[in-house]
Amino acid sequence: MRTNRRSFLKTAAAGLAAIGLSDFKAFANGPVSIPVPARTGKSVMGLKTEPLSKVRIGLIGLGMRGADTLERLMEVDGVEITAICDVMPDRVEKCKKVVKDKGRKEPAGYSNGDSDWMNLCKRDDVDLVYSCTPWYLHTPASVYAMKQGKHAATEVPAATTLEDCWDLVNTSEATQRHCMMLENCCYDFFELATLNMARQGVFGEIMHTECAYDHDLRWLKFDKEKGYYNMWRLQYAKNHTGNLYPTHGLGPVCQIMNINRGDRMEYLTSMSSIDFTMGKHANALAAGDPFFAPYANKNYRGNMNTSLVRTNLGRTILIQHDVSSVHPYSRLHVINGTSGSAMKYPGPERIALGEDWLNEEELKAVTEKFTPEIVKRVGEMAKKVGGHGGMDFIMDWRLIDCLRNGLPLDQDVYDGALWSSIAPLSEWSVANRSQSIDVPDFTGGAWKSNTPHDINLEKGGNTQVLEVVEAKEEMQLNVK
Repeated sequence: MRTNRRSFLKTAAAGLAAIGLSDFKAFANGPVSIPVPARTGKSVMGLKTEPLSKVRIGLIGLGMRGADTLERLMEVDGVEITAICDVMPDRVEKCKKVVKDKGRKEPAGYSNGDSDWMNLCKRDDVDLVYSCTPWYLHTPASVYAMKQGKHAATEVPAATTLEDCWDLVNTSEATQRHCMMLENCCYDFFELATLNMARQGVFGEIMHTECAYDHDLRWLKFDKEKGYYNMWRLQYAKNHTGNLYPTHGLGPVCQIMNINRGDRMEYLTSMSSIDFTMGKHANALAAGDPFFAPYANKNYRGNMNTSLVRTNLGRTILIQHDVSSVHPYSRLHVINGTSGSAMKYPGPERIALGEDWLNEEELKAVTEKFTPEIVKRVGEMAKKVGGHGGMDFIMDWRLIDCLRNGLPLDQDVYDGALWSSIAPLSEWSVANRSQSIDVPDFTGGAWKSNTPHDINLEKGGNTQVLEVVEAKEEMQLNVK
């Protein structure tokens, strides 16, 4: 891209300021490089903490996601809900009753204003602060919880700015507390099976992956009841562009590619369409309901954002995001390797070990062969408990069992920061005509030596844990 350097620097500075970045190095013919903050803590790569015989949870946010989470967590062994919080008192009282009706001790309730969640974090009987709040509170809640000596788990995205990403990393390193972004899609059944296949060499060398979050959510963004708190979802669509919600599709493919564990993202470029639907939808609603008048005649983010990432090992990742146009739900989940491929969307799950997709019988045999032990252990229970088909329960079960055994988590703070950083990075790139921008190395170089975390728990610990799957199986699938 040929750009006048002075003009480019002026544009770049404005773009970086818009996402909260005050200092950077820019190159007219290369990517923008963002400086790394000073780091004084100890790495939490592979962090093992003291085992907990029981995990006492303080749950913040009892809306759509939080209420379901409360029900789910009570089905996991070794969990006690000691405190709950929401800005709406009626939700707190309703959820207290849910816990009592399960024969559990009534949790303490916090609903005295916007900052009462801080009092929850200070409690001595809370080991893990689990946040299901609107996005802008994810980082503050996690940081504050860790500073009170608690582990933190937050709904996605873990952060919305690069400063927040670094704040999470630095706080986790300083406190030596876990901080997990609750990316549930990493625990969906096909994603876990393809992860196991990748780990055991079925796809050969992974060359390229594709992922997405394509989900028409206009109904939710403009829902007065579910958007009660300042219509925060709609505000993000009005005030930000780029890929605002990358992690559902990105998390699983990053694990498959061993990102942060042998490879890292190096730079990104991003492009968005204009808005074809949101503005028209807002205007139509405002015509019939004065409530929506403040959202009429406004500019909204484009419908489809496409971002491309190149890794240190020369591999590529395509990430898409569209939550405002008519199309079937899709996370893409495309894996291209030197020996095989997989695809989940659109249409049914598919695997190819040659030029053709496996037929239904062959696919069943292969996926059963590579079903990881965690699914064999809790998969059926997960389907009964629910939560996006069961993946939410597997995620919660895995998190709690790791904490009870003092084992590293599948998703650490570096993963949460990296996956979340795609939003501000893509926003800057879109604003600067798809100029490429460096992706920060949140691991501080530890990605070079860090080994992939096994998807099955290690032996040992306080609870009955899973047997480790054999590292390699004979690859005689006989599918022809």
